[in-house]
Amino acid sequence: MVRSRTGHPAPKVAEPAGAAVPAARHQRVRRPLAERARRRATPYLFIAAALVLLVVFTYVPVVSMFGYSLLDWDGLDPVSEFVGAGNYAELVTRPELFGVFTVSLYYFGGTVVQLAAALYFAAILSFKVRFRNFFKGVLFFPYLINGVAIGFIFLYVFKPDGVLDTLLGLLGVEDKPLWLGDRSVVNHSLTGVSIWRYFGLNLVLFLGAIQSIPAHLFEAAQMDGATRWQQFRHIIVPGIRPVIGLNLILGVSGALSVFEIPYIMTGGANGSATFVIQTVNTAFKYHKVGLASAMAVVLLALVLIVTWIQRRTIPDDTTELS
Repeated sequence: MVRSRTGHPAPKVAEPAGAAVPAARHQRVRRPLAERARRRATPYLFIAAALVLLVVFTYVPVVSMFGYSLLDWDGLDPVSEFVGAGNYAELVTRPELFGVFTVSLYYFGGTVVQLAAALYFAAILSFKVRFRNFFKGVLFFPYLINGVAIGFIFLYVFKPDGVLDTLLGLLGVEDKPLWLGDRSVVNHSLTGVSIWRYFGLNLVLFLGAIQSIPAHLFEAAQMDGATRWQQFRHIIVPGIRPVIGLNLILGVSGALSVFEIPYIMTGGANGSATFVIQTVNTAFKYHKVGLASAMAVVLLALVLIVTWIQRRTIPDDTTELS
């Protein structure tokens, strides 16, 4: 103990009242900042793996595809020749490469039929119908089947004296065409298979959109004496306009890039080759990877242009229903 000259204890010198406050306040401020930074970083940590996979398996191959389109390369030789826009010039000067886009017209027509049928059944199943959950499952089930399996199944359906010919024979039809061998019929057959397979996806999207419409609108319409058709026209269609536009974009993009069904069932024979089948054959059958990459770039550009045009002509603004 410190004593004064008189022998009495020296009075304690009081420290300034705010001397320890800044340090404690600094610690309290630092902790919330660290917690806030961790909270902000947590979502990015969850999506980091997905972003890495997306970049590695999507964006890097796309950039590589652009690079390959400028080369004359067979895909195997370690030496390649830079040709610049030569592959694109060859693509433009060979009309047979673009001629296969006429096959896409069949799938464009199939897209219209597919969307109309899906919207029709979605509207019916959105009302109180017996066994509607059963019909939803039956109509959606084909979309769950692998595309290769669907191709092999319909090979047995369309083959001569197969399932379809047998059913037509029971109905008295004698003159039956070669469903996959006749150039005038084959694309109609393949388009029908494509409609059957992807119909369920459009159905589910339409059903989800219709179920998001407030139920009191339908109740009010029924009280006012509105028919089912009037409810469909004035409530359902305006309420699901963005989903109709989305399905149309998916359908048109899919019609431009059809591959799986015709490749499995015909291999592109008898006039059923699509642009994607032509691209695959160019790369792996004729070993012209540079030209095939240029074709893939052109297809990507076409899909983006068509999507942009659709977004401009079909706005996805939601109509306010009241």
